This record gives sequence, C-alpha cells and structure tokens, in this order.
Amino acid sequence: MATIIEKKNILVTGGAGFIGSHLCEELLREGRVICVDTFITSQEANIDHLLKHPDFEFIRHDITQPIDLDAFPELARFQVKVQGVQEIYHLACPTSAKKFEQYRMQTLYANSVGTRHAMDLAVRHKAKFLLASSCVVYGNRPDDAHLLKEEEIGSSDTLSPRACYDEGKRWAEAICATYAQQYGIEAKIARIFRTYGPRMALYDGQLIPDFITNALEGKPLEVYGDETFKSSLVYVADVVDALIKLMQAPKDIGPVNIGSDVDVKIFDVAKQILQMTGTAASIEFKPPLLFLTQLGLPDLTKAKERLGWVPLTTLENGLKETISYTMANRHILSFRGF
Repeated sequence: MATIIEKKNILVTGGAGFIGSHLCEELLREGRVICVDTFITSQEANIDHLLKHPDFEFIRHDITQPIDLDAFPELARFQVKVQGVQEIYHLACPTSAKKFEQYRMQTLYANSVGTRHAMDLAVRHKAKFLLASSCVVYGNRPDDAHLLKEEEIGSSDTLSPRACYDEGKRWAEAICATYAQQYGIEAKIARIFRTYGPRMALYDGQLIPDFITNALEGKPLEVYGDETFKSSLVYVADVVDALIKLMQAPKDIGPVNIGSDVDVKIFDVAKQILQMTGTAASIEFKPPLLFLTQLGLPDLTKAKERLGWVPLTTLENGLKETISYTMANRHILSFRGF
C-alpha cells in the first residue's frame, strides 16, 4: 500500500548559511524542512526565526560524516521512517572570504565526501537532488568577457590554493552526475554566480555587507583589488526562486546558470552604498583576497527558456534591503559580543 504524503519532506544541507537560510524559509511554503548545518561559517541567528515553526527542524550534523535520519528522534513528527525524504538541496560548504585558508580542509571534504553522503541519502530515499555548484567551475573570467554557457567545459588549477573550492565544485558535479547515471537519481546542478543580500556574514570580507557596515561606522570601504575589479551581483531572493524552479524542472535539464549577466564595477557599488547610507567614508584598495576573484558572467538563456526565470531585483532595491538588514543585524552581533 502506497504511503499517503500530506506534505513532502525537504532536506537542506548548509541550511543555516546565507543562501540556505533563505531557501529554508521559502521551502516552508510547500513542505516540511529539515535543516542540516554545523555553523562553521553560518550563523544560528539566520534560522532563529524558523526554530518554532511546526514544519521546521534543525539537525546539527557534519555532512562529511554519514547521516542516518532514522537516528534523530526529533524527526519522528515528520514521519521520516515511513515517508522518507522527497527532496534534498545540497548547499553545505564553507564560504568565508577572510577565513578561507583556515577552512580549506573542511571545504575540500564538504565538496567531496559531503556531496557523496548527501547523494547516498538521495539514493536511500529515492529523493530528487539539487547540487549548489558555482560559477568557479568555468575558471577565470575569459579575456573576451563573453557570456558563459553551460556547455563550456571550463578549467581550474588543481594545485592552486583555491583548488579545494574551485576544483572541489567540479568534483561535486562529477559525483552528482555519476550517481544520477548509476542509480537513476533525478539530480540537478545549479551553477550560482556571485550573490548578495541579507544574512551574509559581517566583517568577513564579503564585499557588500562589509561596505555597508564600514559606511555606517565611518570606516574606509575596502575594495580587494583595484578600480577595474568587476563582478555580476544577483540578489539572494532571486537565487532561491531559481533553485526551487530548477528542482521542479525536467530531469534532463543539465547544469543551469543562476546569476546576473550585468557587469558592475565593485568600486561603483561602494560609491553607491556611500550615497545610499548618507555617509562620507572613504574608499581604499586592498590586496585581493584568495576567495574573491574576478569571475565571468553567465549566459542565462537556459534559465530563461527552461525555467522561465530571470533575476528581477534591481541592484538599487537589493542594496536597500541589504542595508536595512545590516543596520539592524550589526547591533545584534555587537550585543552578542561578536
């Protein structure tokens, strides 16, 4: 007799992170959410408002270790032993800009062993799977600055200090594709480009939140690079919308770019934040950080045609939301002694 599913169970690894917490929040509209995280570079504050939700459960677990959902009695109310899990979003991976070198091994394991364990869980529960990959799989920004299509093979330096992340994401995609081919799992790959918005870690070299925080505190805004440093910037709510659409897309869709195809100078973004915050802080240029490099721009044709998705939030509106959040959150962080 088939199990009657009232609400689907959805598991999100890295669910307390920047993008993950927004994804958990949105997924509660359509199911019960199991958030798995270890707070290596994420924050409990990101999910505080979800902890009392009847359809939300947090599990503190390192995905680089095997996971057996039956071992968590708190999931009994979700009937996991009977119903299982219907969808798995795998976002777990350290993403600290300033602490990147400190967490290289955790990054390596999250992209490799962590992806394997998440896929093992998908096989066990016959769940649909989505891997949060990255635009770093394409390698450095191309000299001619052409828009990057999903068909491009890309390249990365396997011996570089960044290899644990860049090559790690390529390896995670290989694991995802191989499991799908071998076990018939419905697996999707999202290649996410540089994202910003509320809940990004403060004081971590993550460009936008640090610009805002420094502007509000009257400190110099630090651009890691020079005036030519460019990037695309996509707002987190648009990314979440794309991830959910991709999970529901046809099985054979292949990797999909998720980001903005508009190039902006980071120096100009810093100036815009100074104007929006009404402060007179200066802008200084610092040596580039290992985790912050100039990346290419996405070709969004597939996302538009196959998902019906385009990023809708303008940079101005996204910055307004992020400034409002940062103004409130920096006081909370200060109160907690961070």
